[in-house]
Amino acid sequence: MPIIVQRGAALRRDTELVSDATAEHEANTEELGRRVYLGLREDNLDPQDVVALACELLDRFQYTDAILEVVERNPADVSPAEMTALARRILDDAGFDPGFDLAPERLETLRAALRTIARDLPTRGIQGEPEIEVLEDWFPVGAGVRLADGERLDWGGHILPNMCDDPTTALTSLAILIQESLLERTRQVWPVCPRHDLGVHGSEREGTAVWWCVGEGGHMLAPVGELSRAGQRRRE
Repeated sequence: MPIIVQRGAALRRDTELVSDATAEHEANTEELGRRVYLGLREDNLDPQDVVALACELLDRFQYTDAILEVVERNPADVSPAEMTALARRILDDAGFDPGFDLAPERLETLRAALRTIARDLPTRGIQGEPEIEVLEDWFPVGAGVRLADGERLDWGGHILPNMCDDPTTALTSLAILIQESLLERTRQVWPVCPRHDLGVHGSEREGTAVWWCVGEGGHMLAPVGELSRAGQRRRE
């Protein structure tokens, strides 16, 4: 029995050490990824940051061509253009995705999308101006919607930064989040197609974010942001 207890304690210690090492690697990779991304964005790339990131990834058994090339070559022999290209490839290899803090244009795209869909909210009886709320306490960091009455809408998952590279994708994702959150909150379907008496859904069709009804093989009720033009009355 004492031997079993000792082995169990040793196993726990080993597990904790592995967990700590993994957490340290993830933190280092994230920090180096941020520095490399900002260097690329601001045209102030430090080759040593690229080398450090490549080494960190190599230590975790990532052996892509770009990582190996950066590790094996002398940075002094790599032209700025080459280093820039390698840095971009390594960020892709690492799966680095900049958040709203590093890519504020993504947040602006999402805010613009909210201004569009906010035009539809009065048809659901929602007044006031909603706001985008960055959810710093979530992992990964994303965004939800805060209504004027203080209610937060984030049912089914938040909006991730990479959903906001394209305005149509951002608007469609936001429409789905708001619709599902309101359904969970009120247990009432919105919007509804008056012709088929069916709930419609946020969808991307031919490059446009629309409210889509599945009745009679499917049809657009209205573009997102234009429900009032489709006969959806304002609710008080």
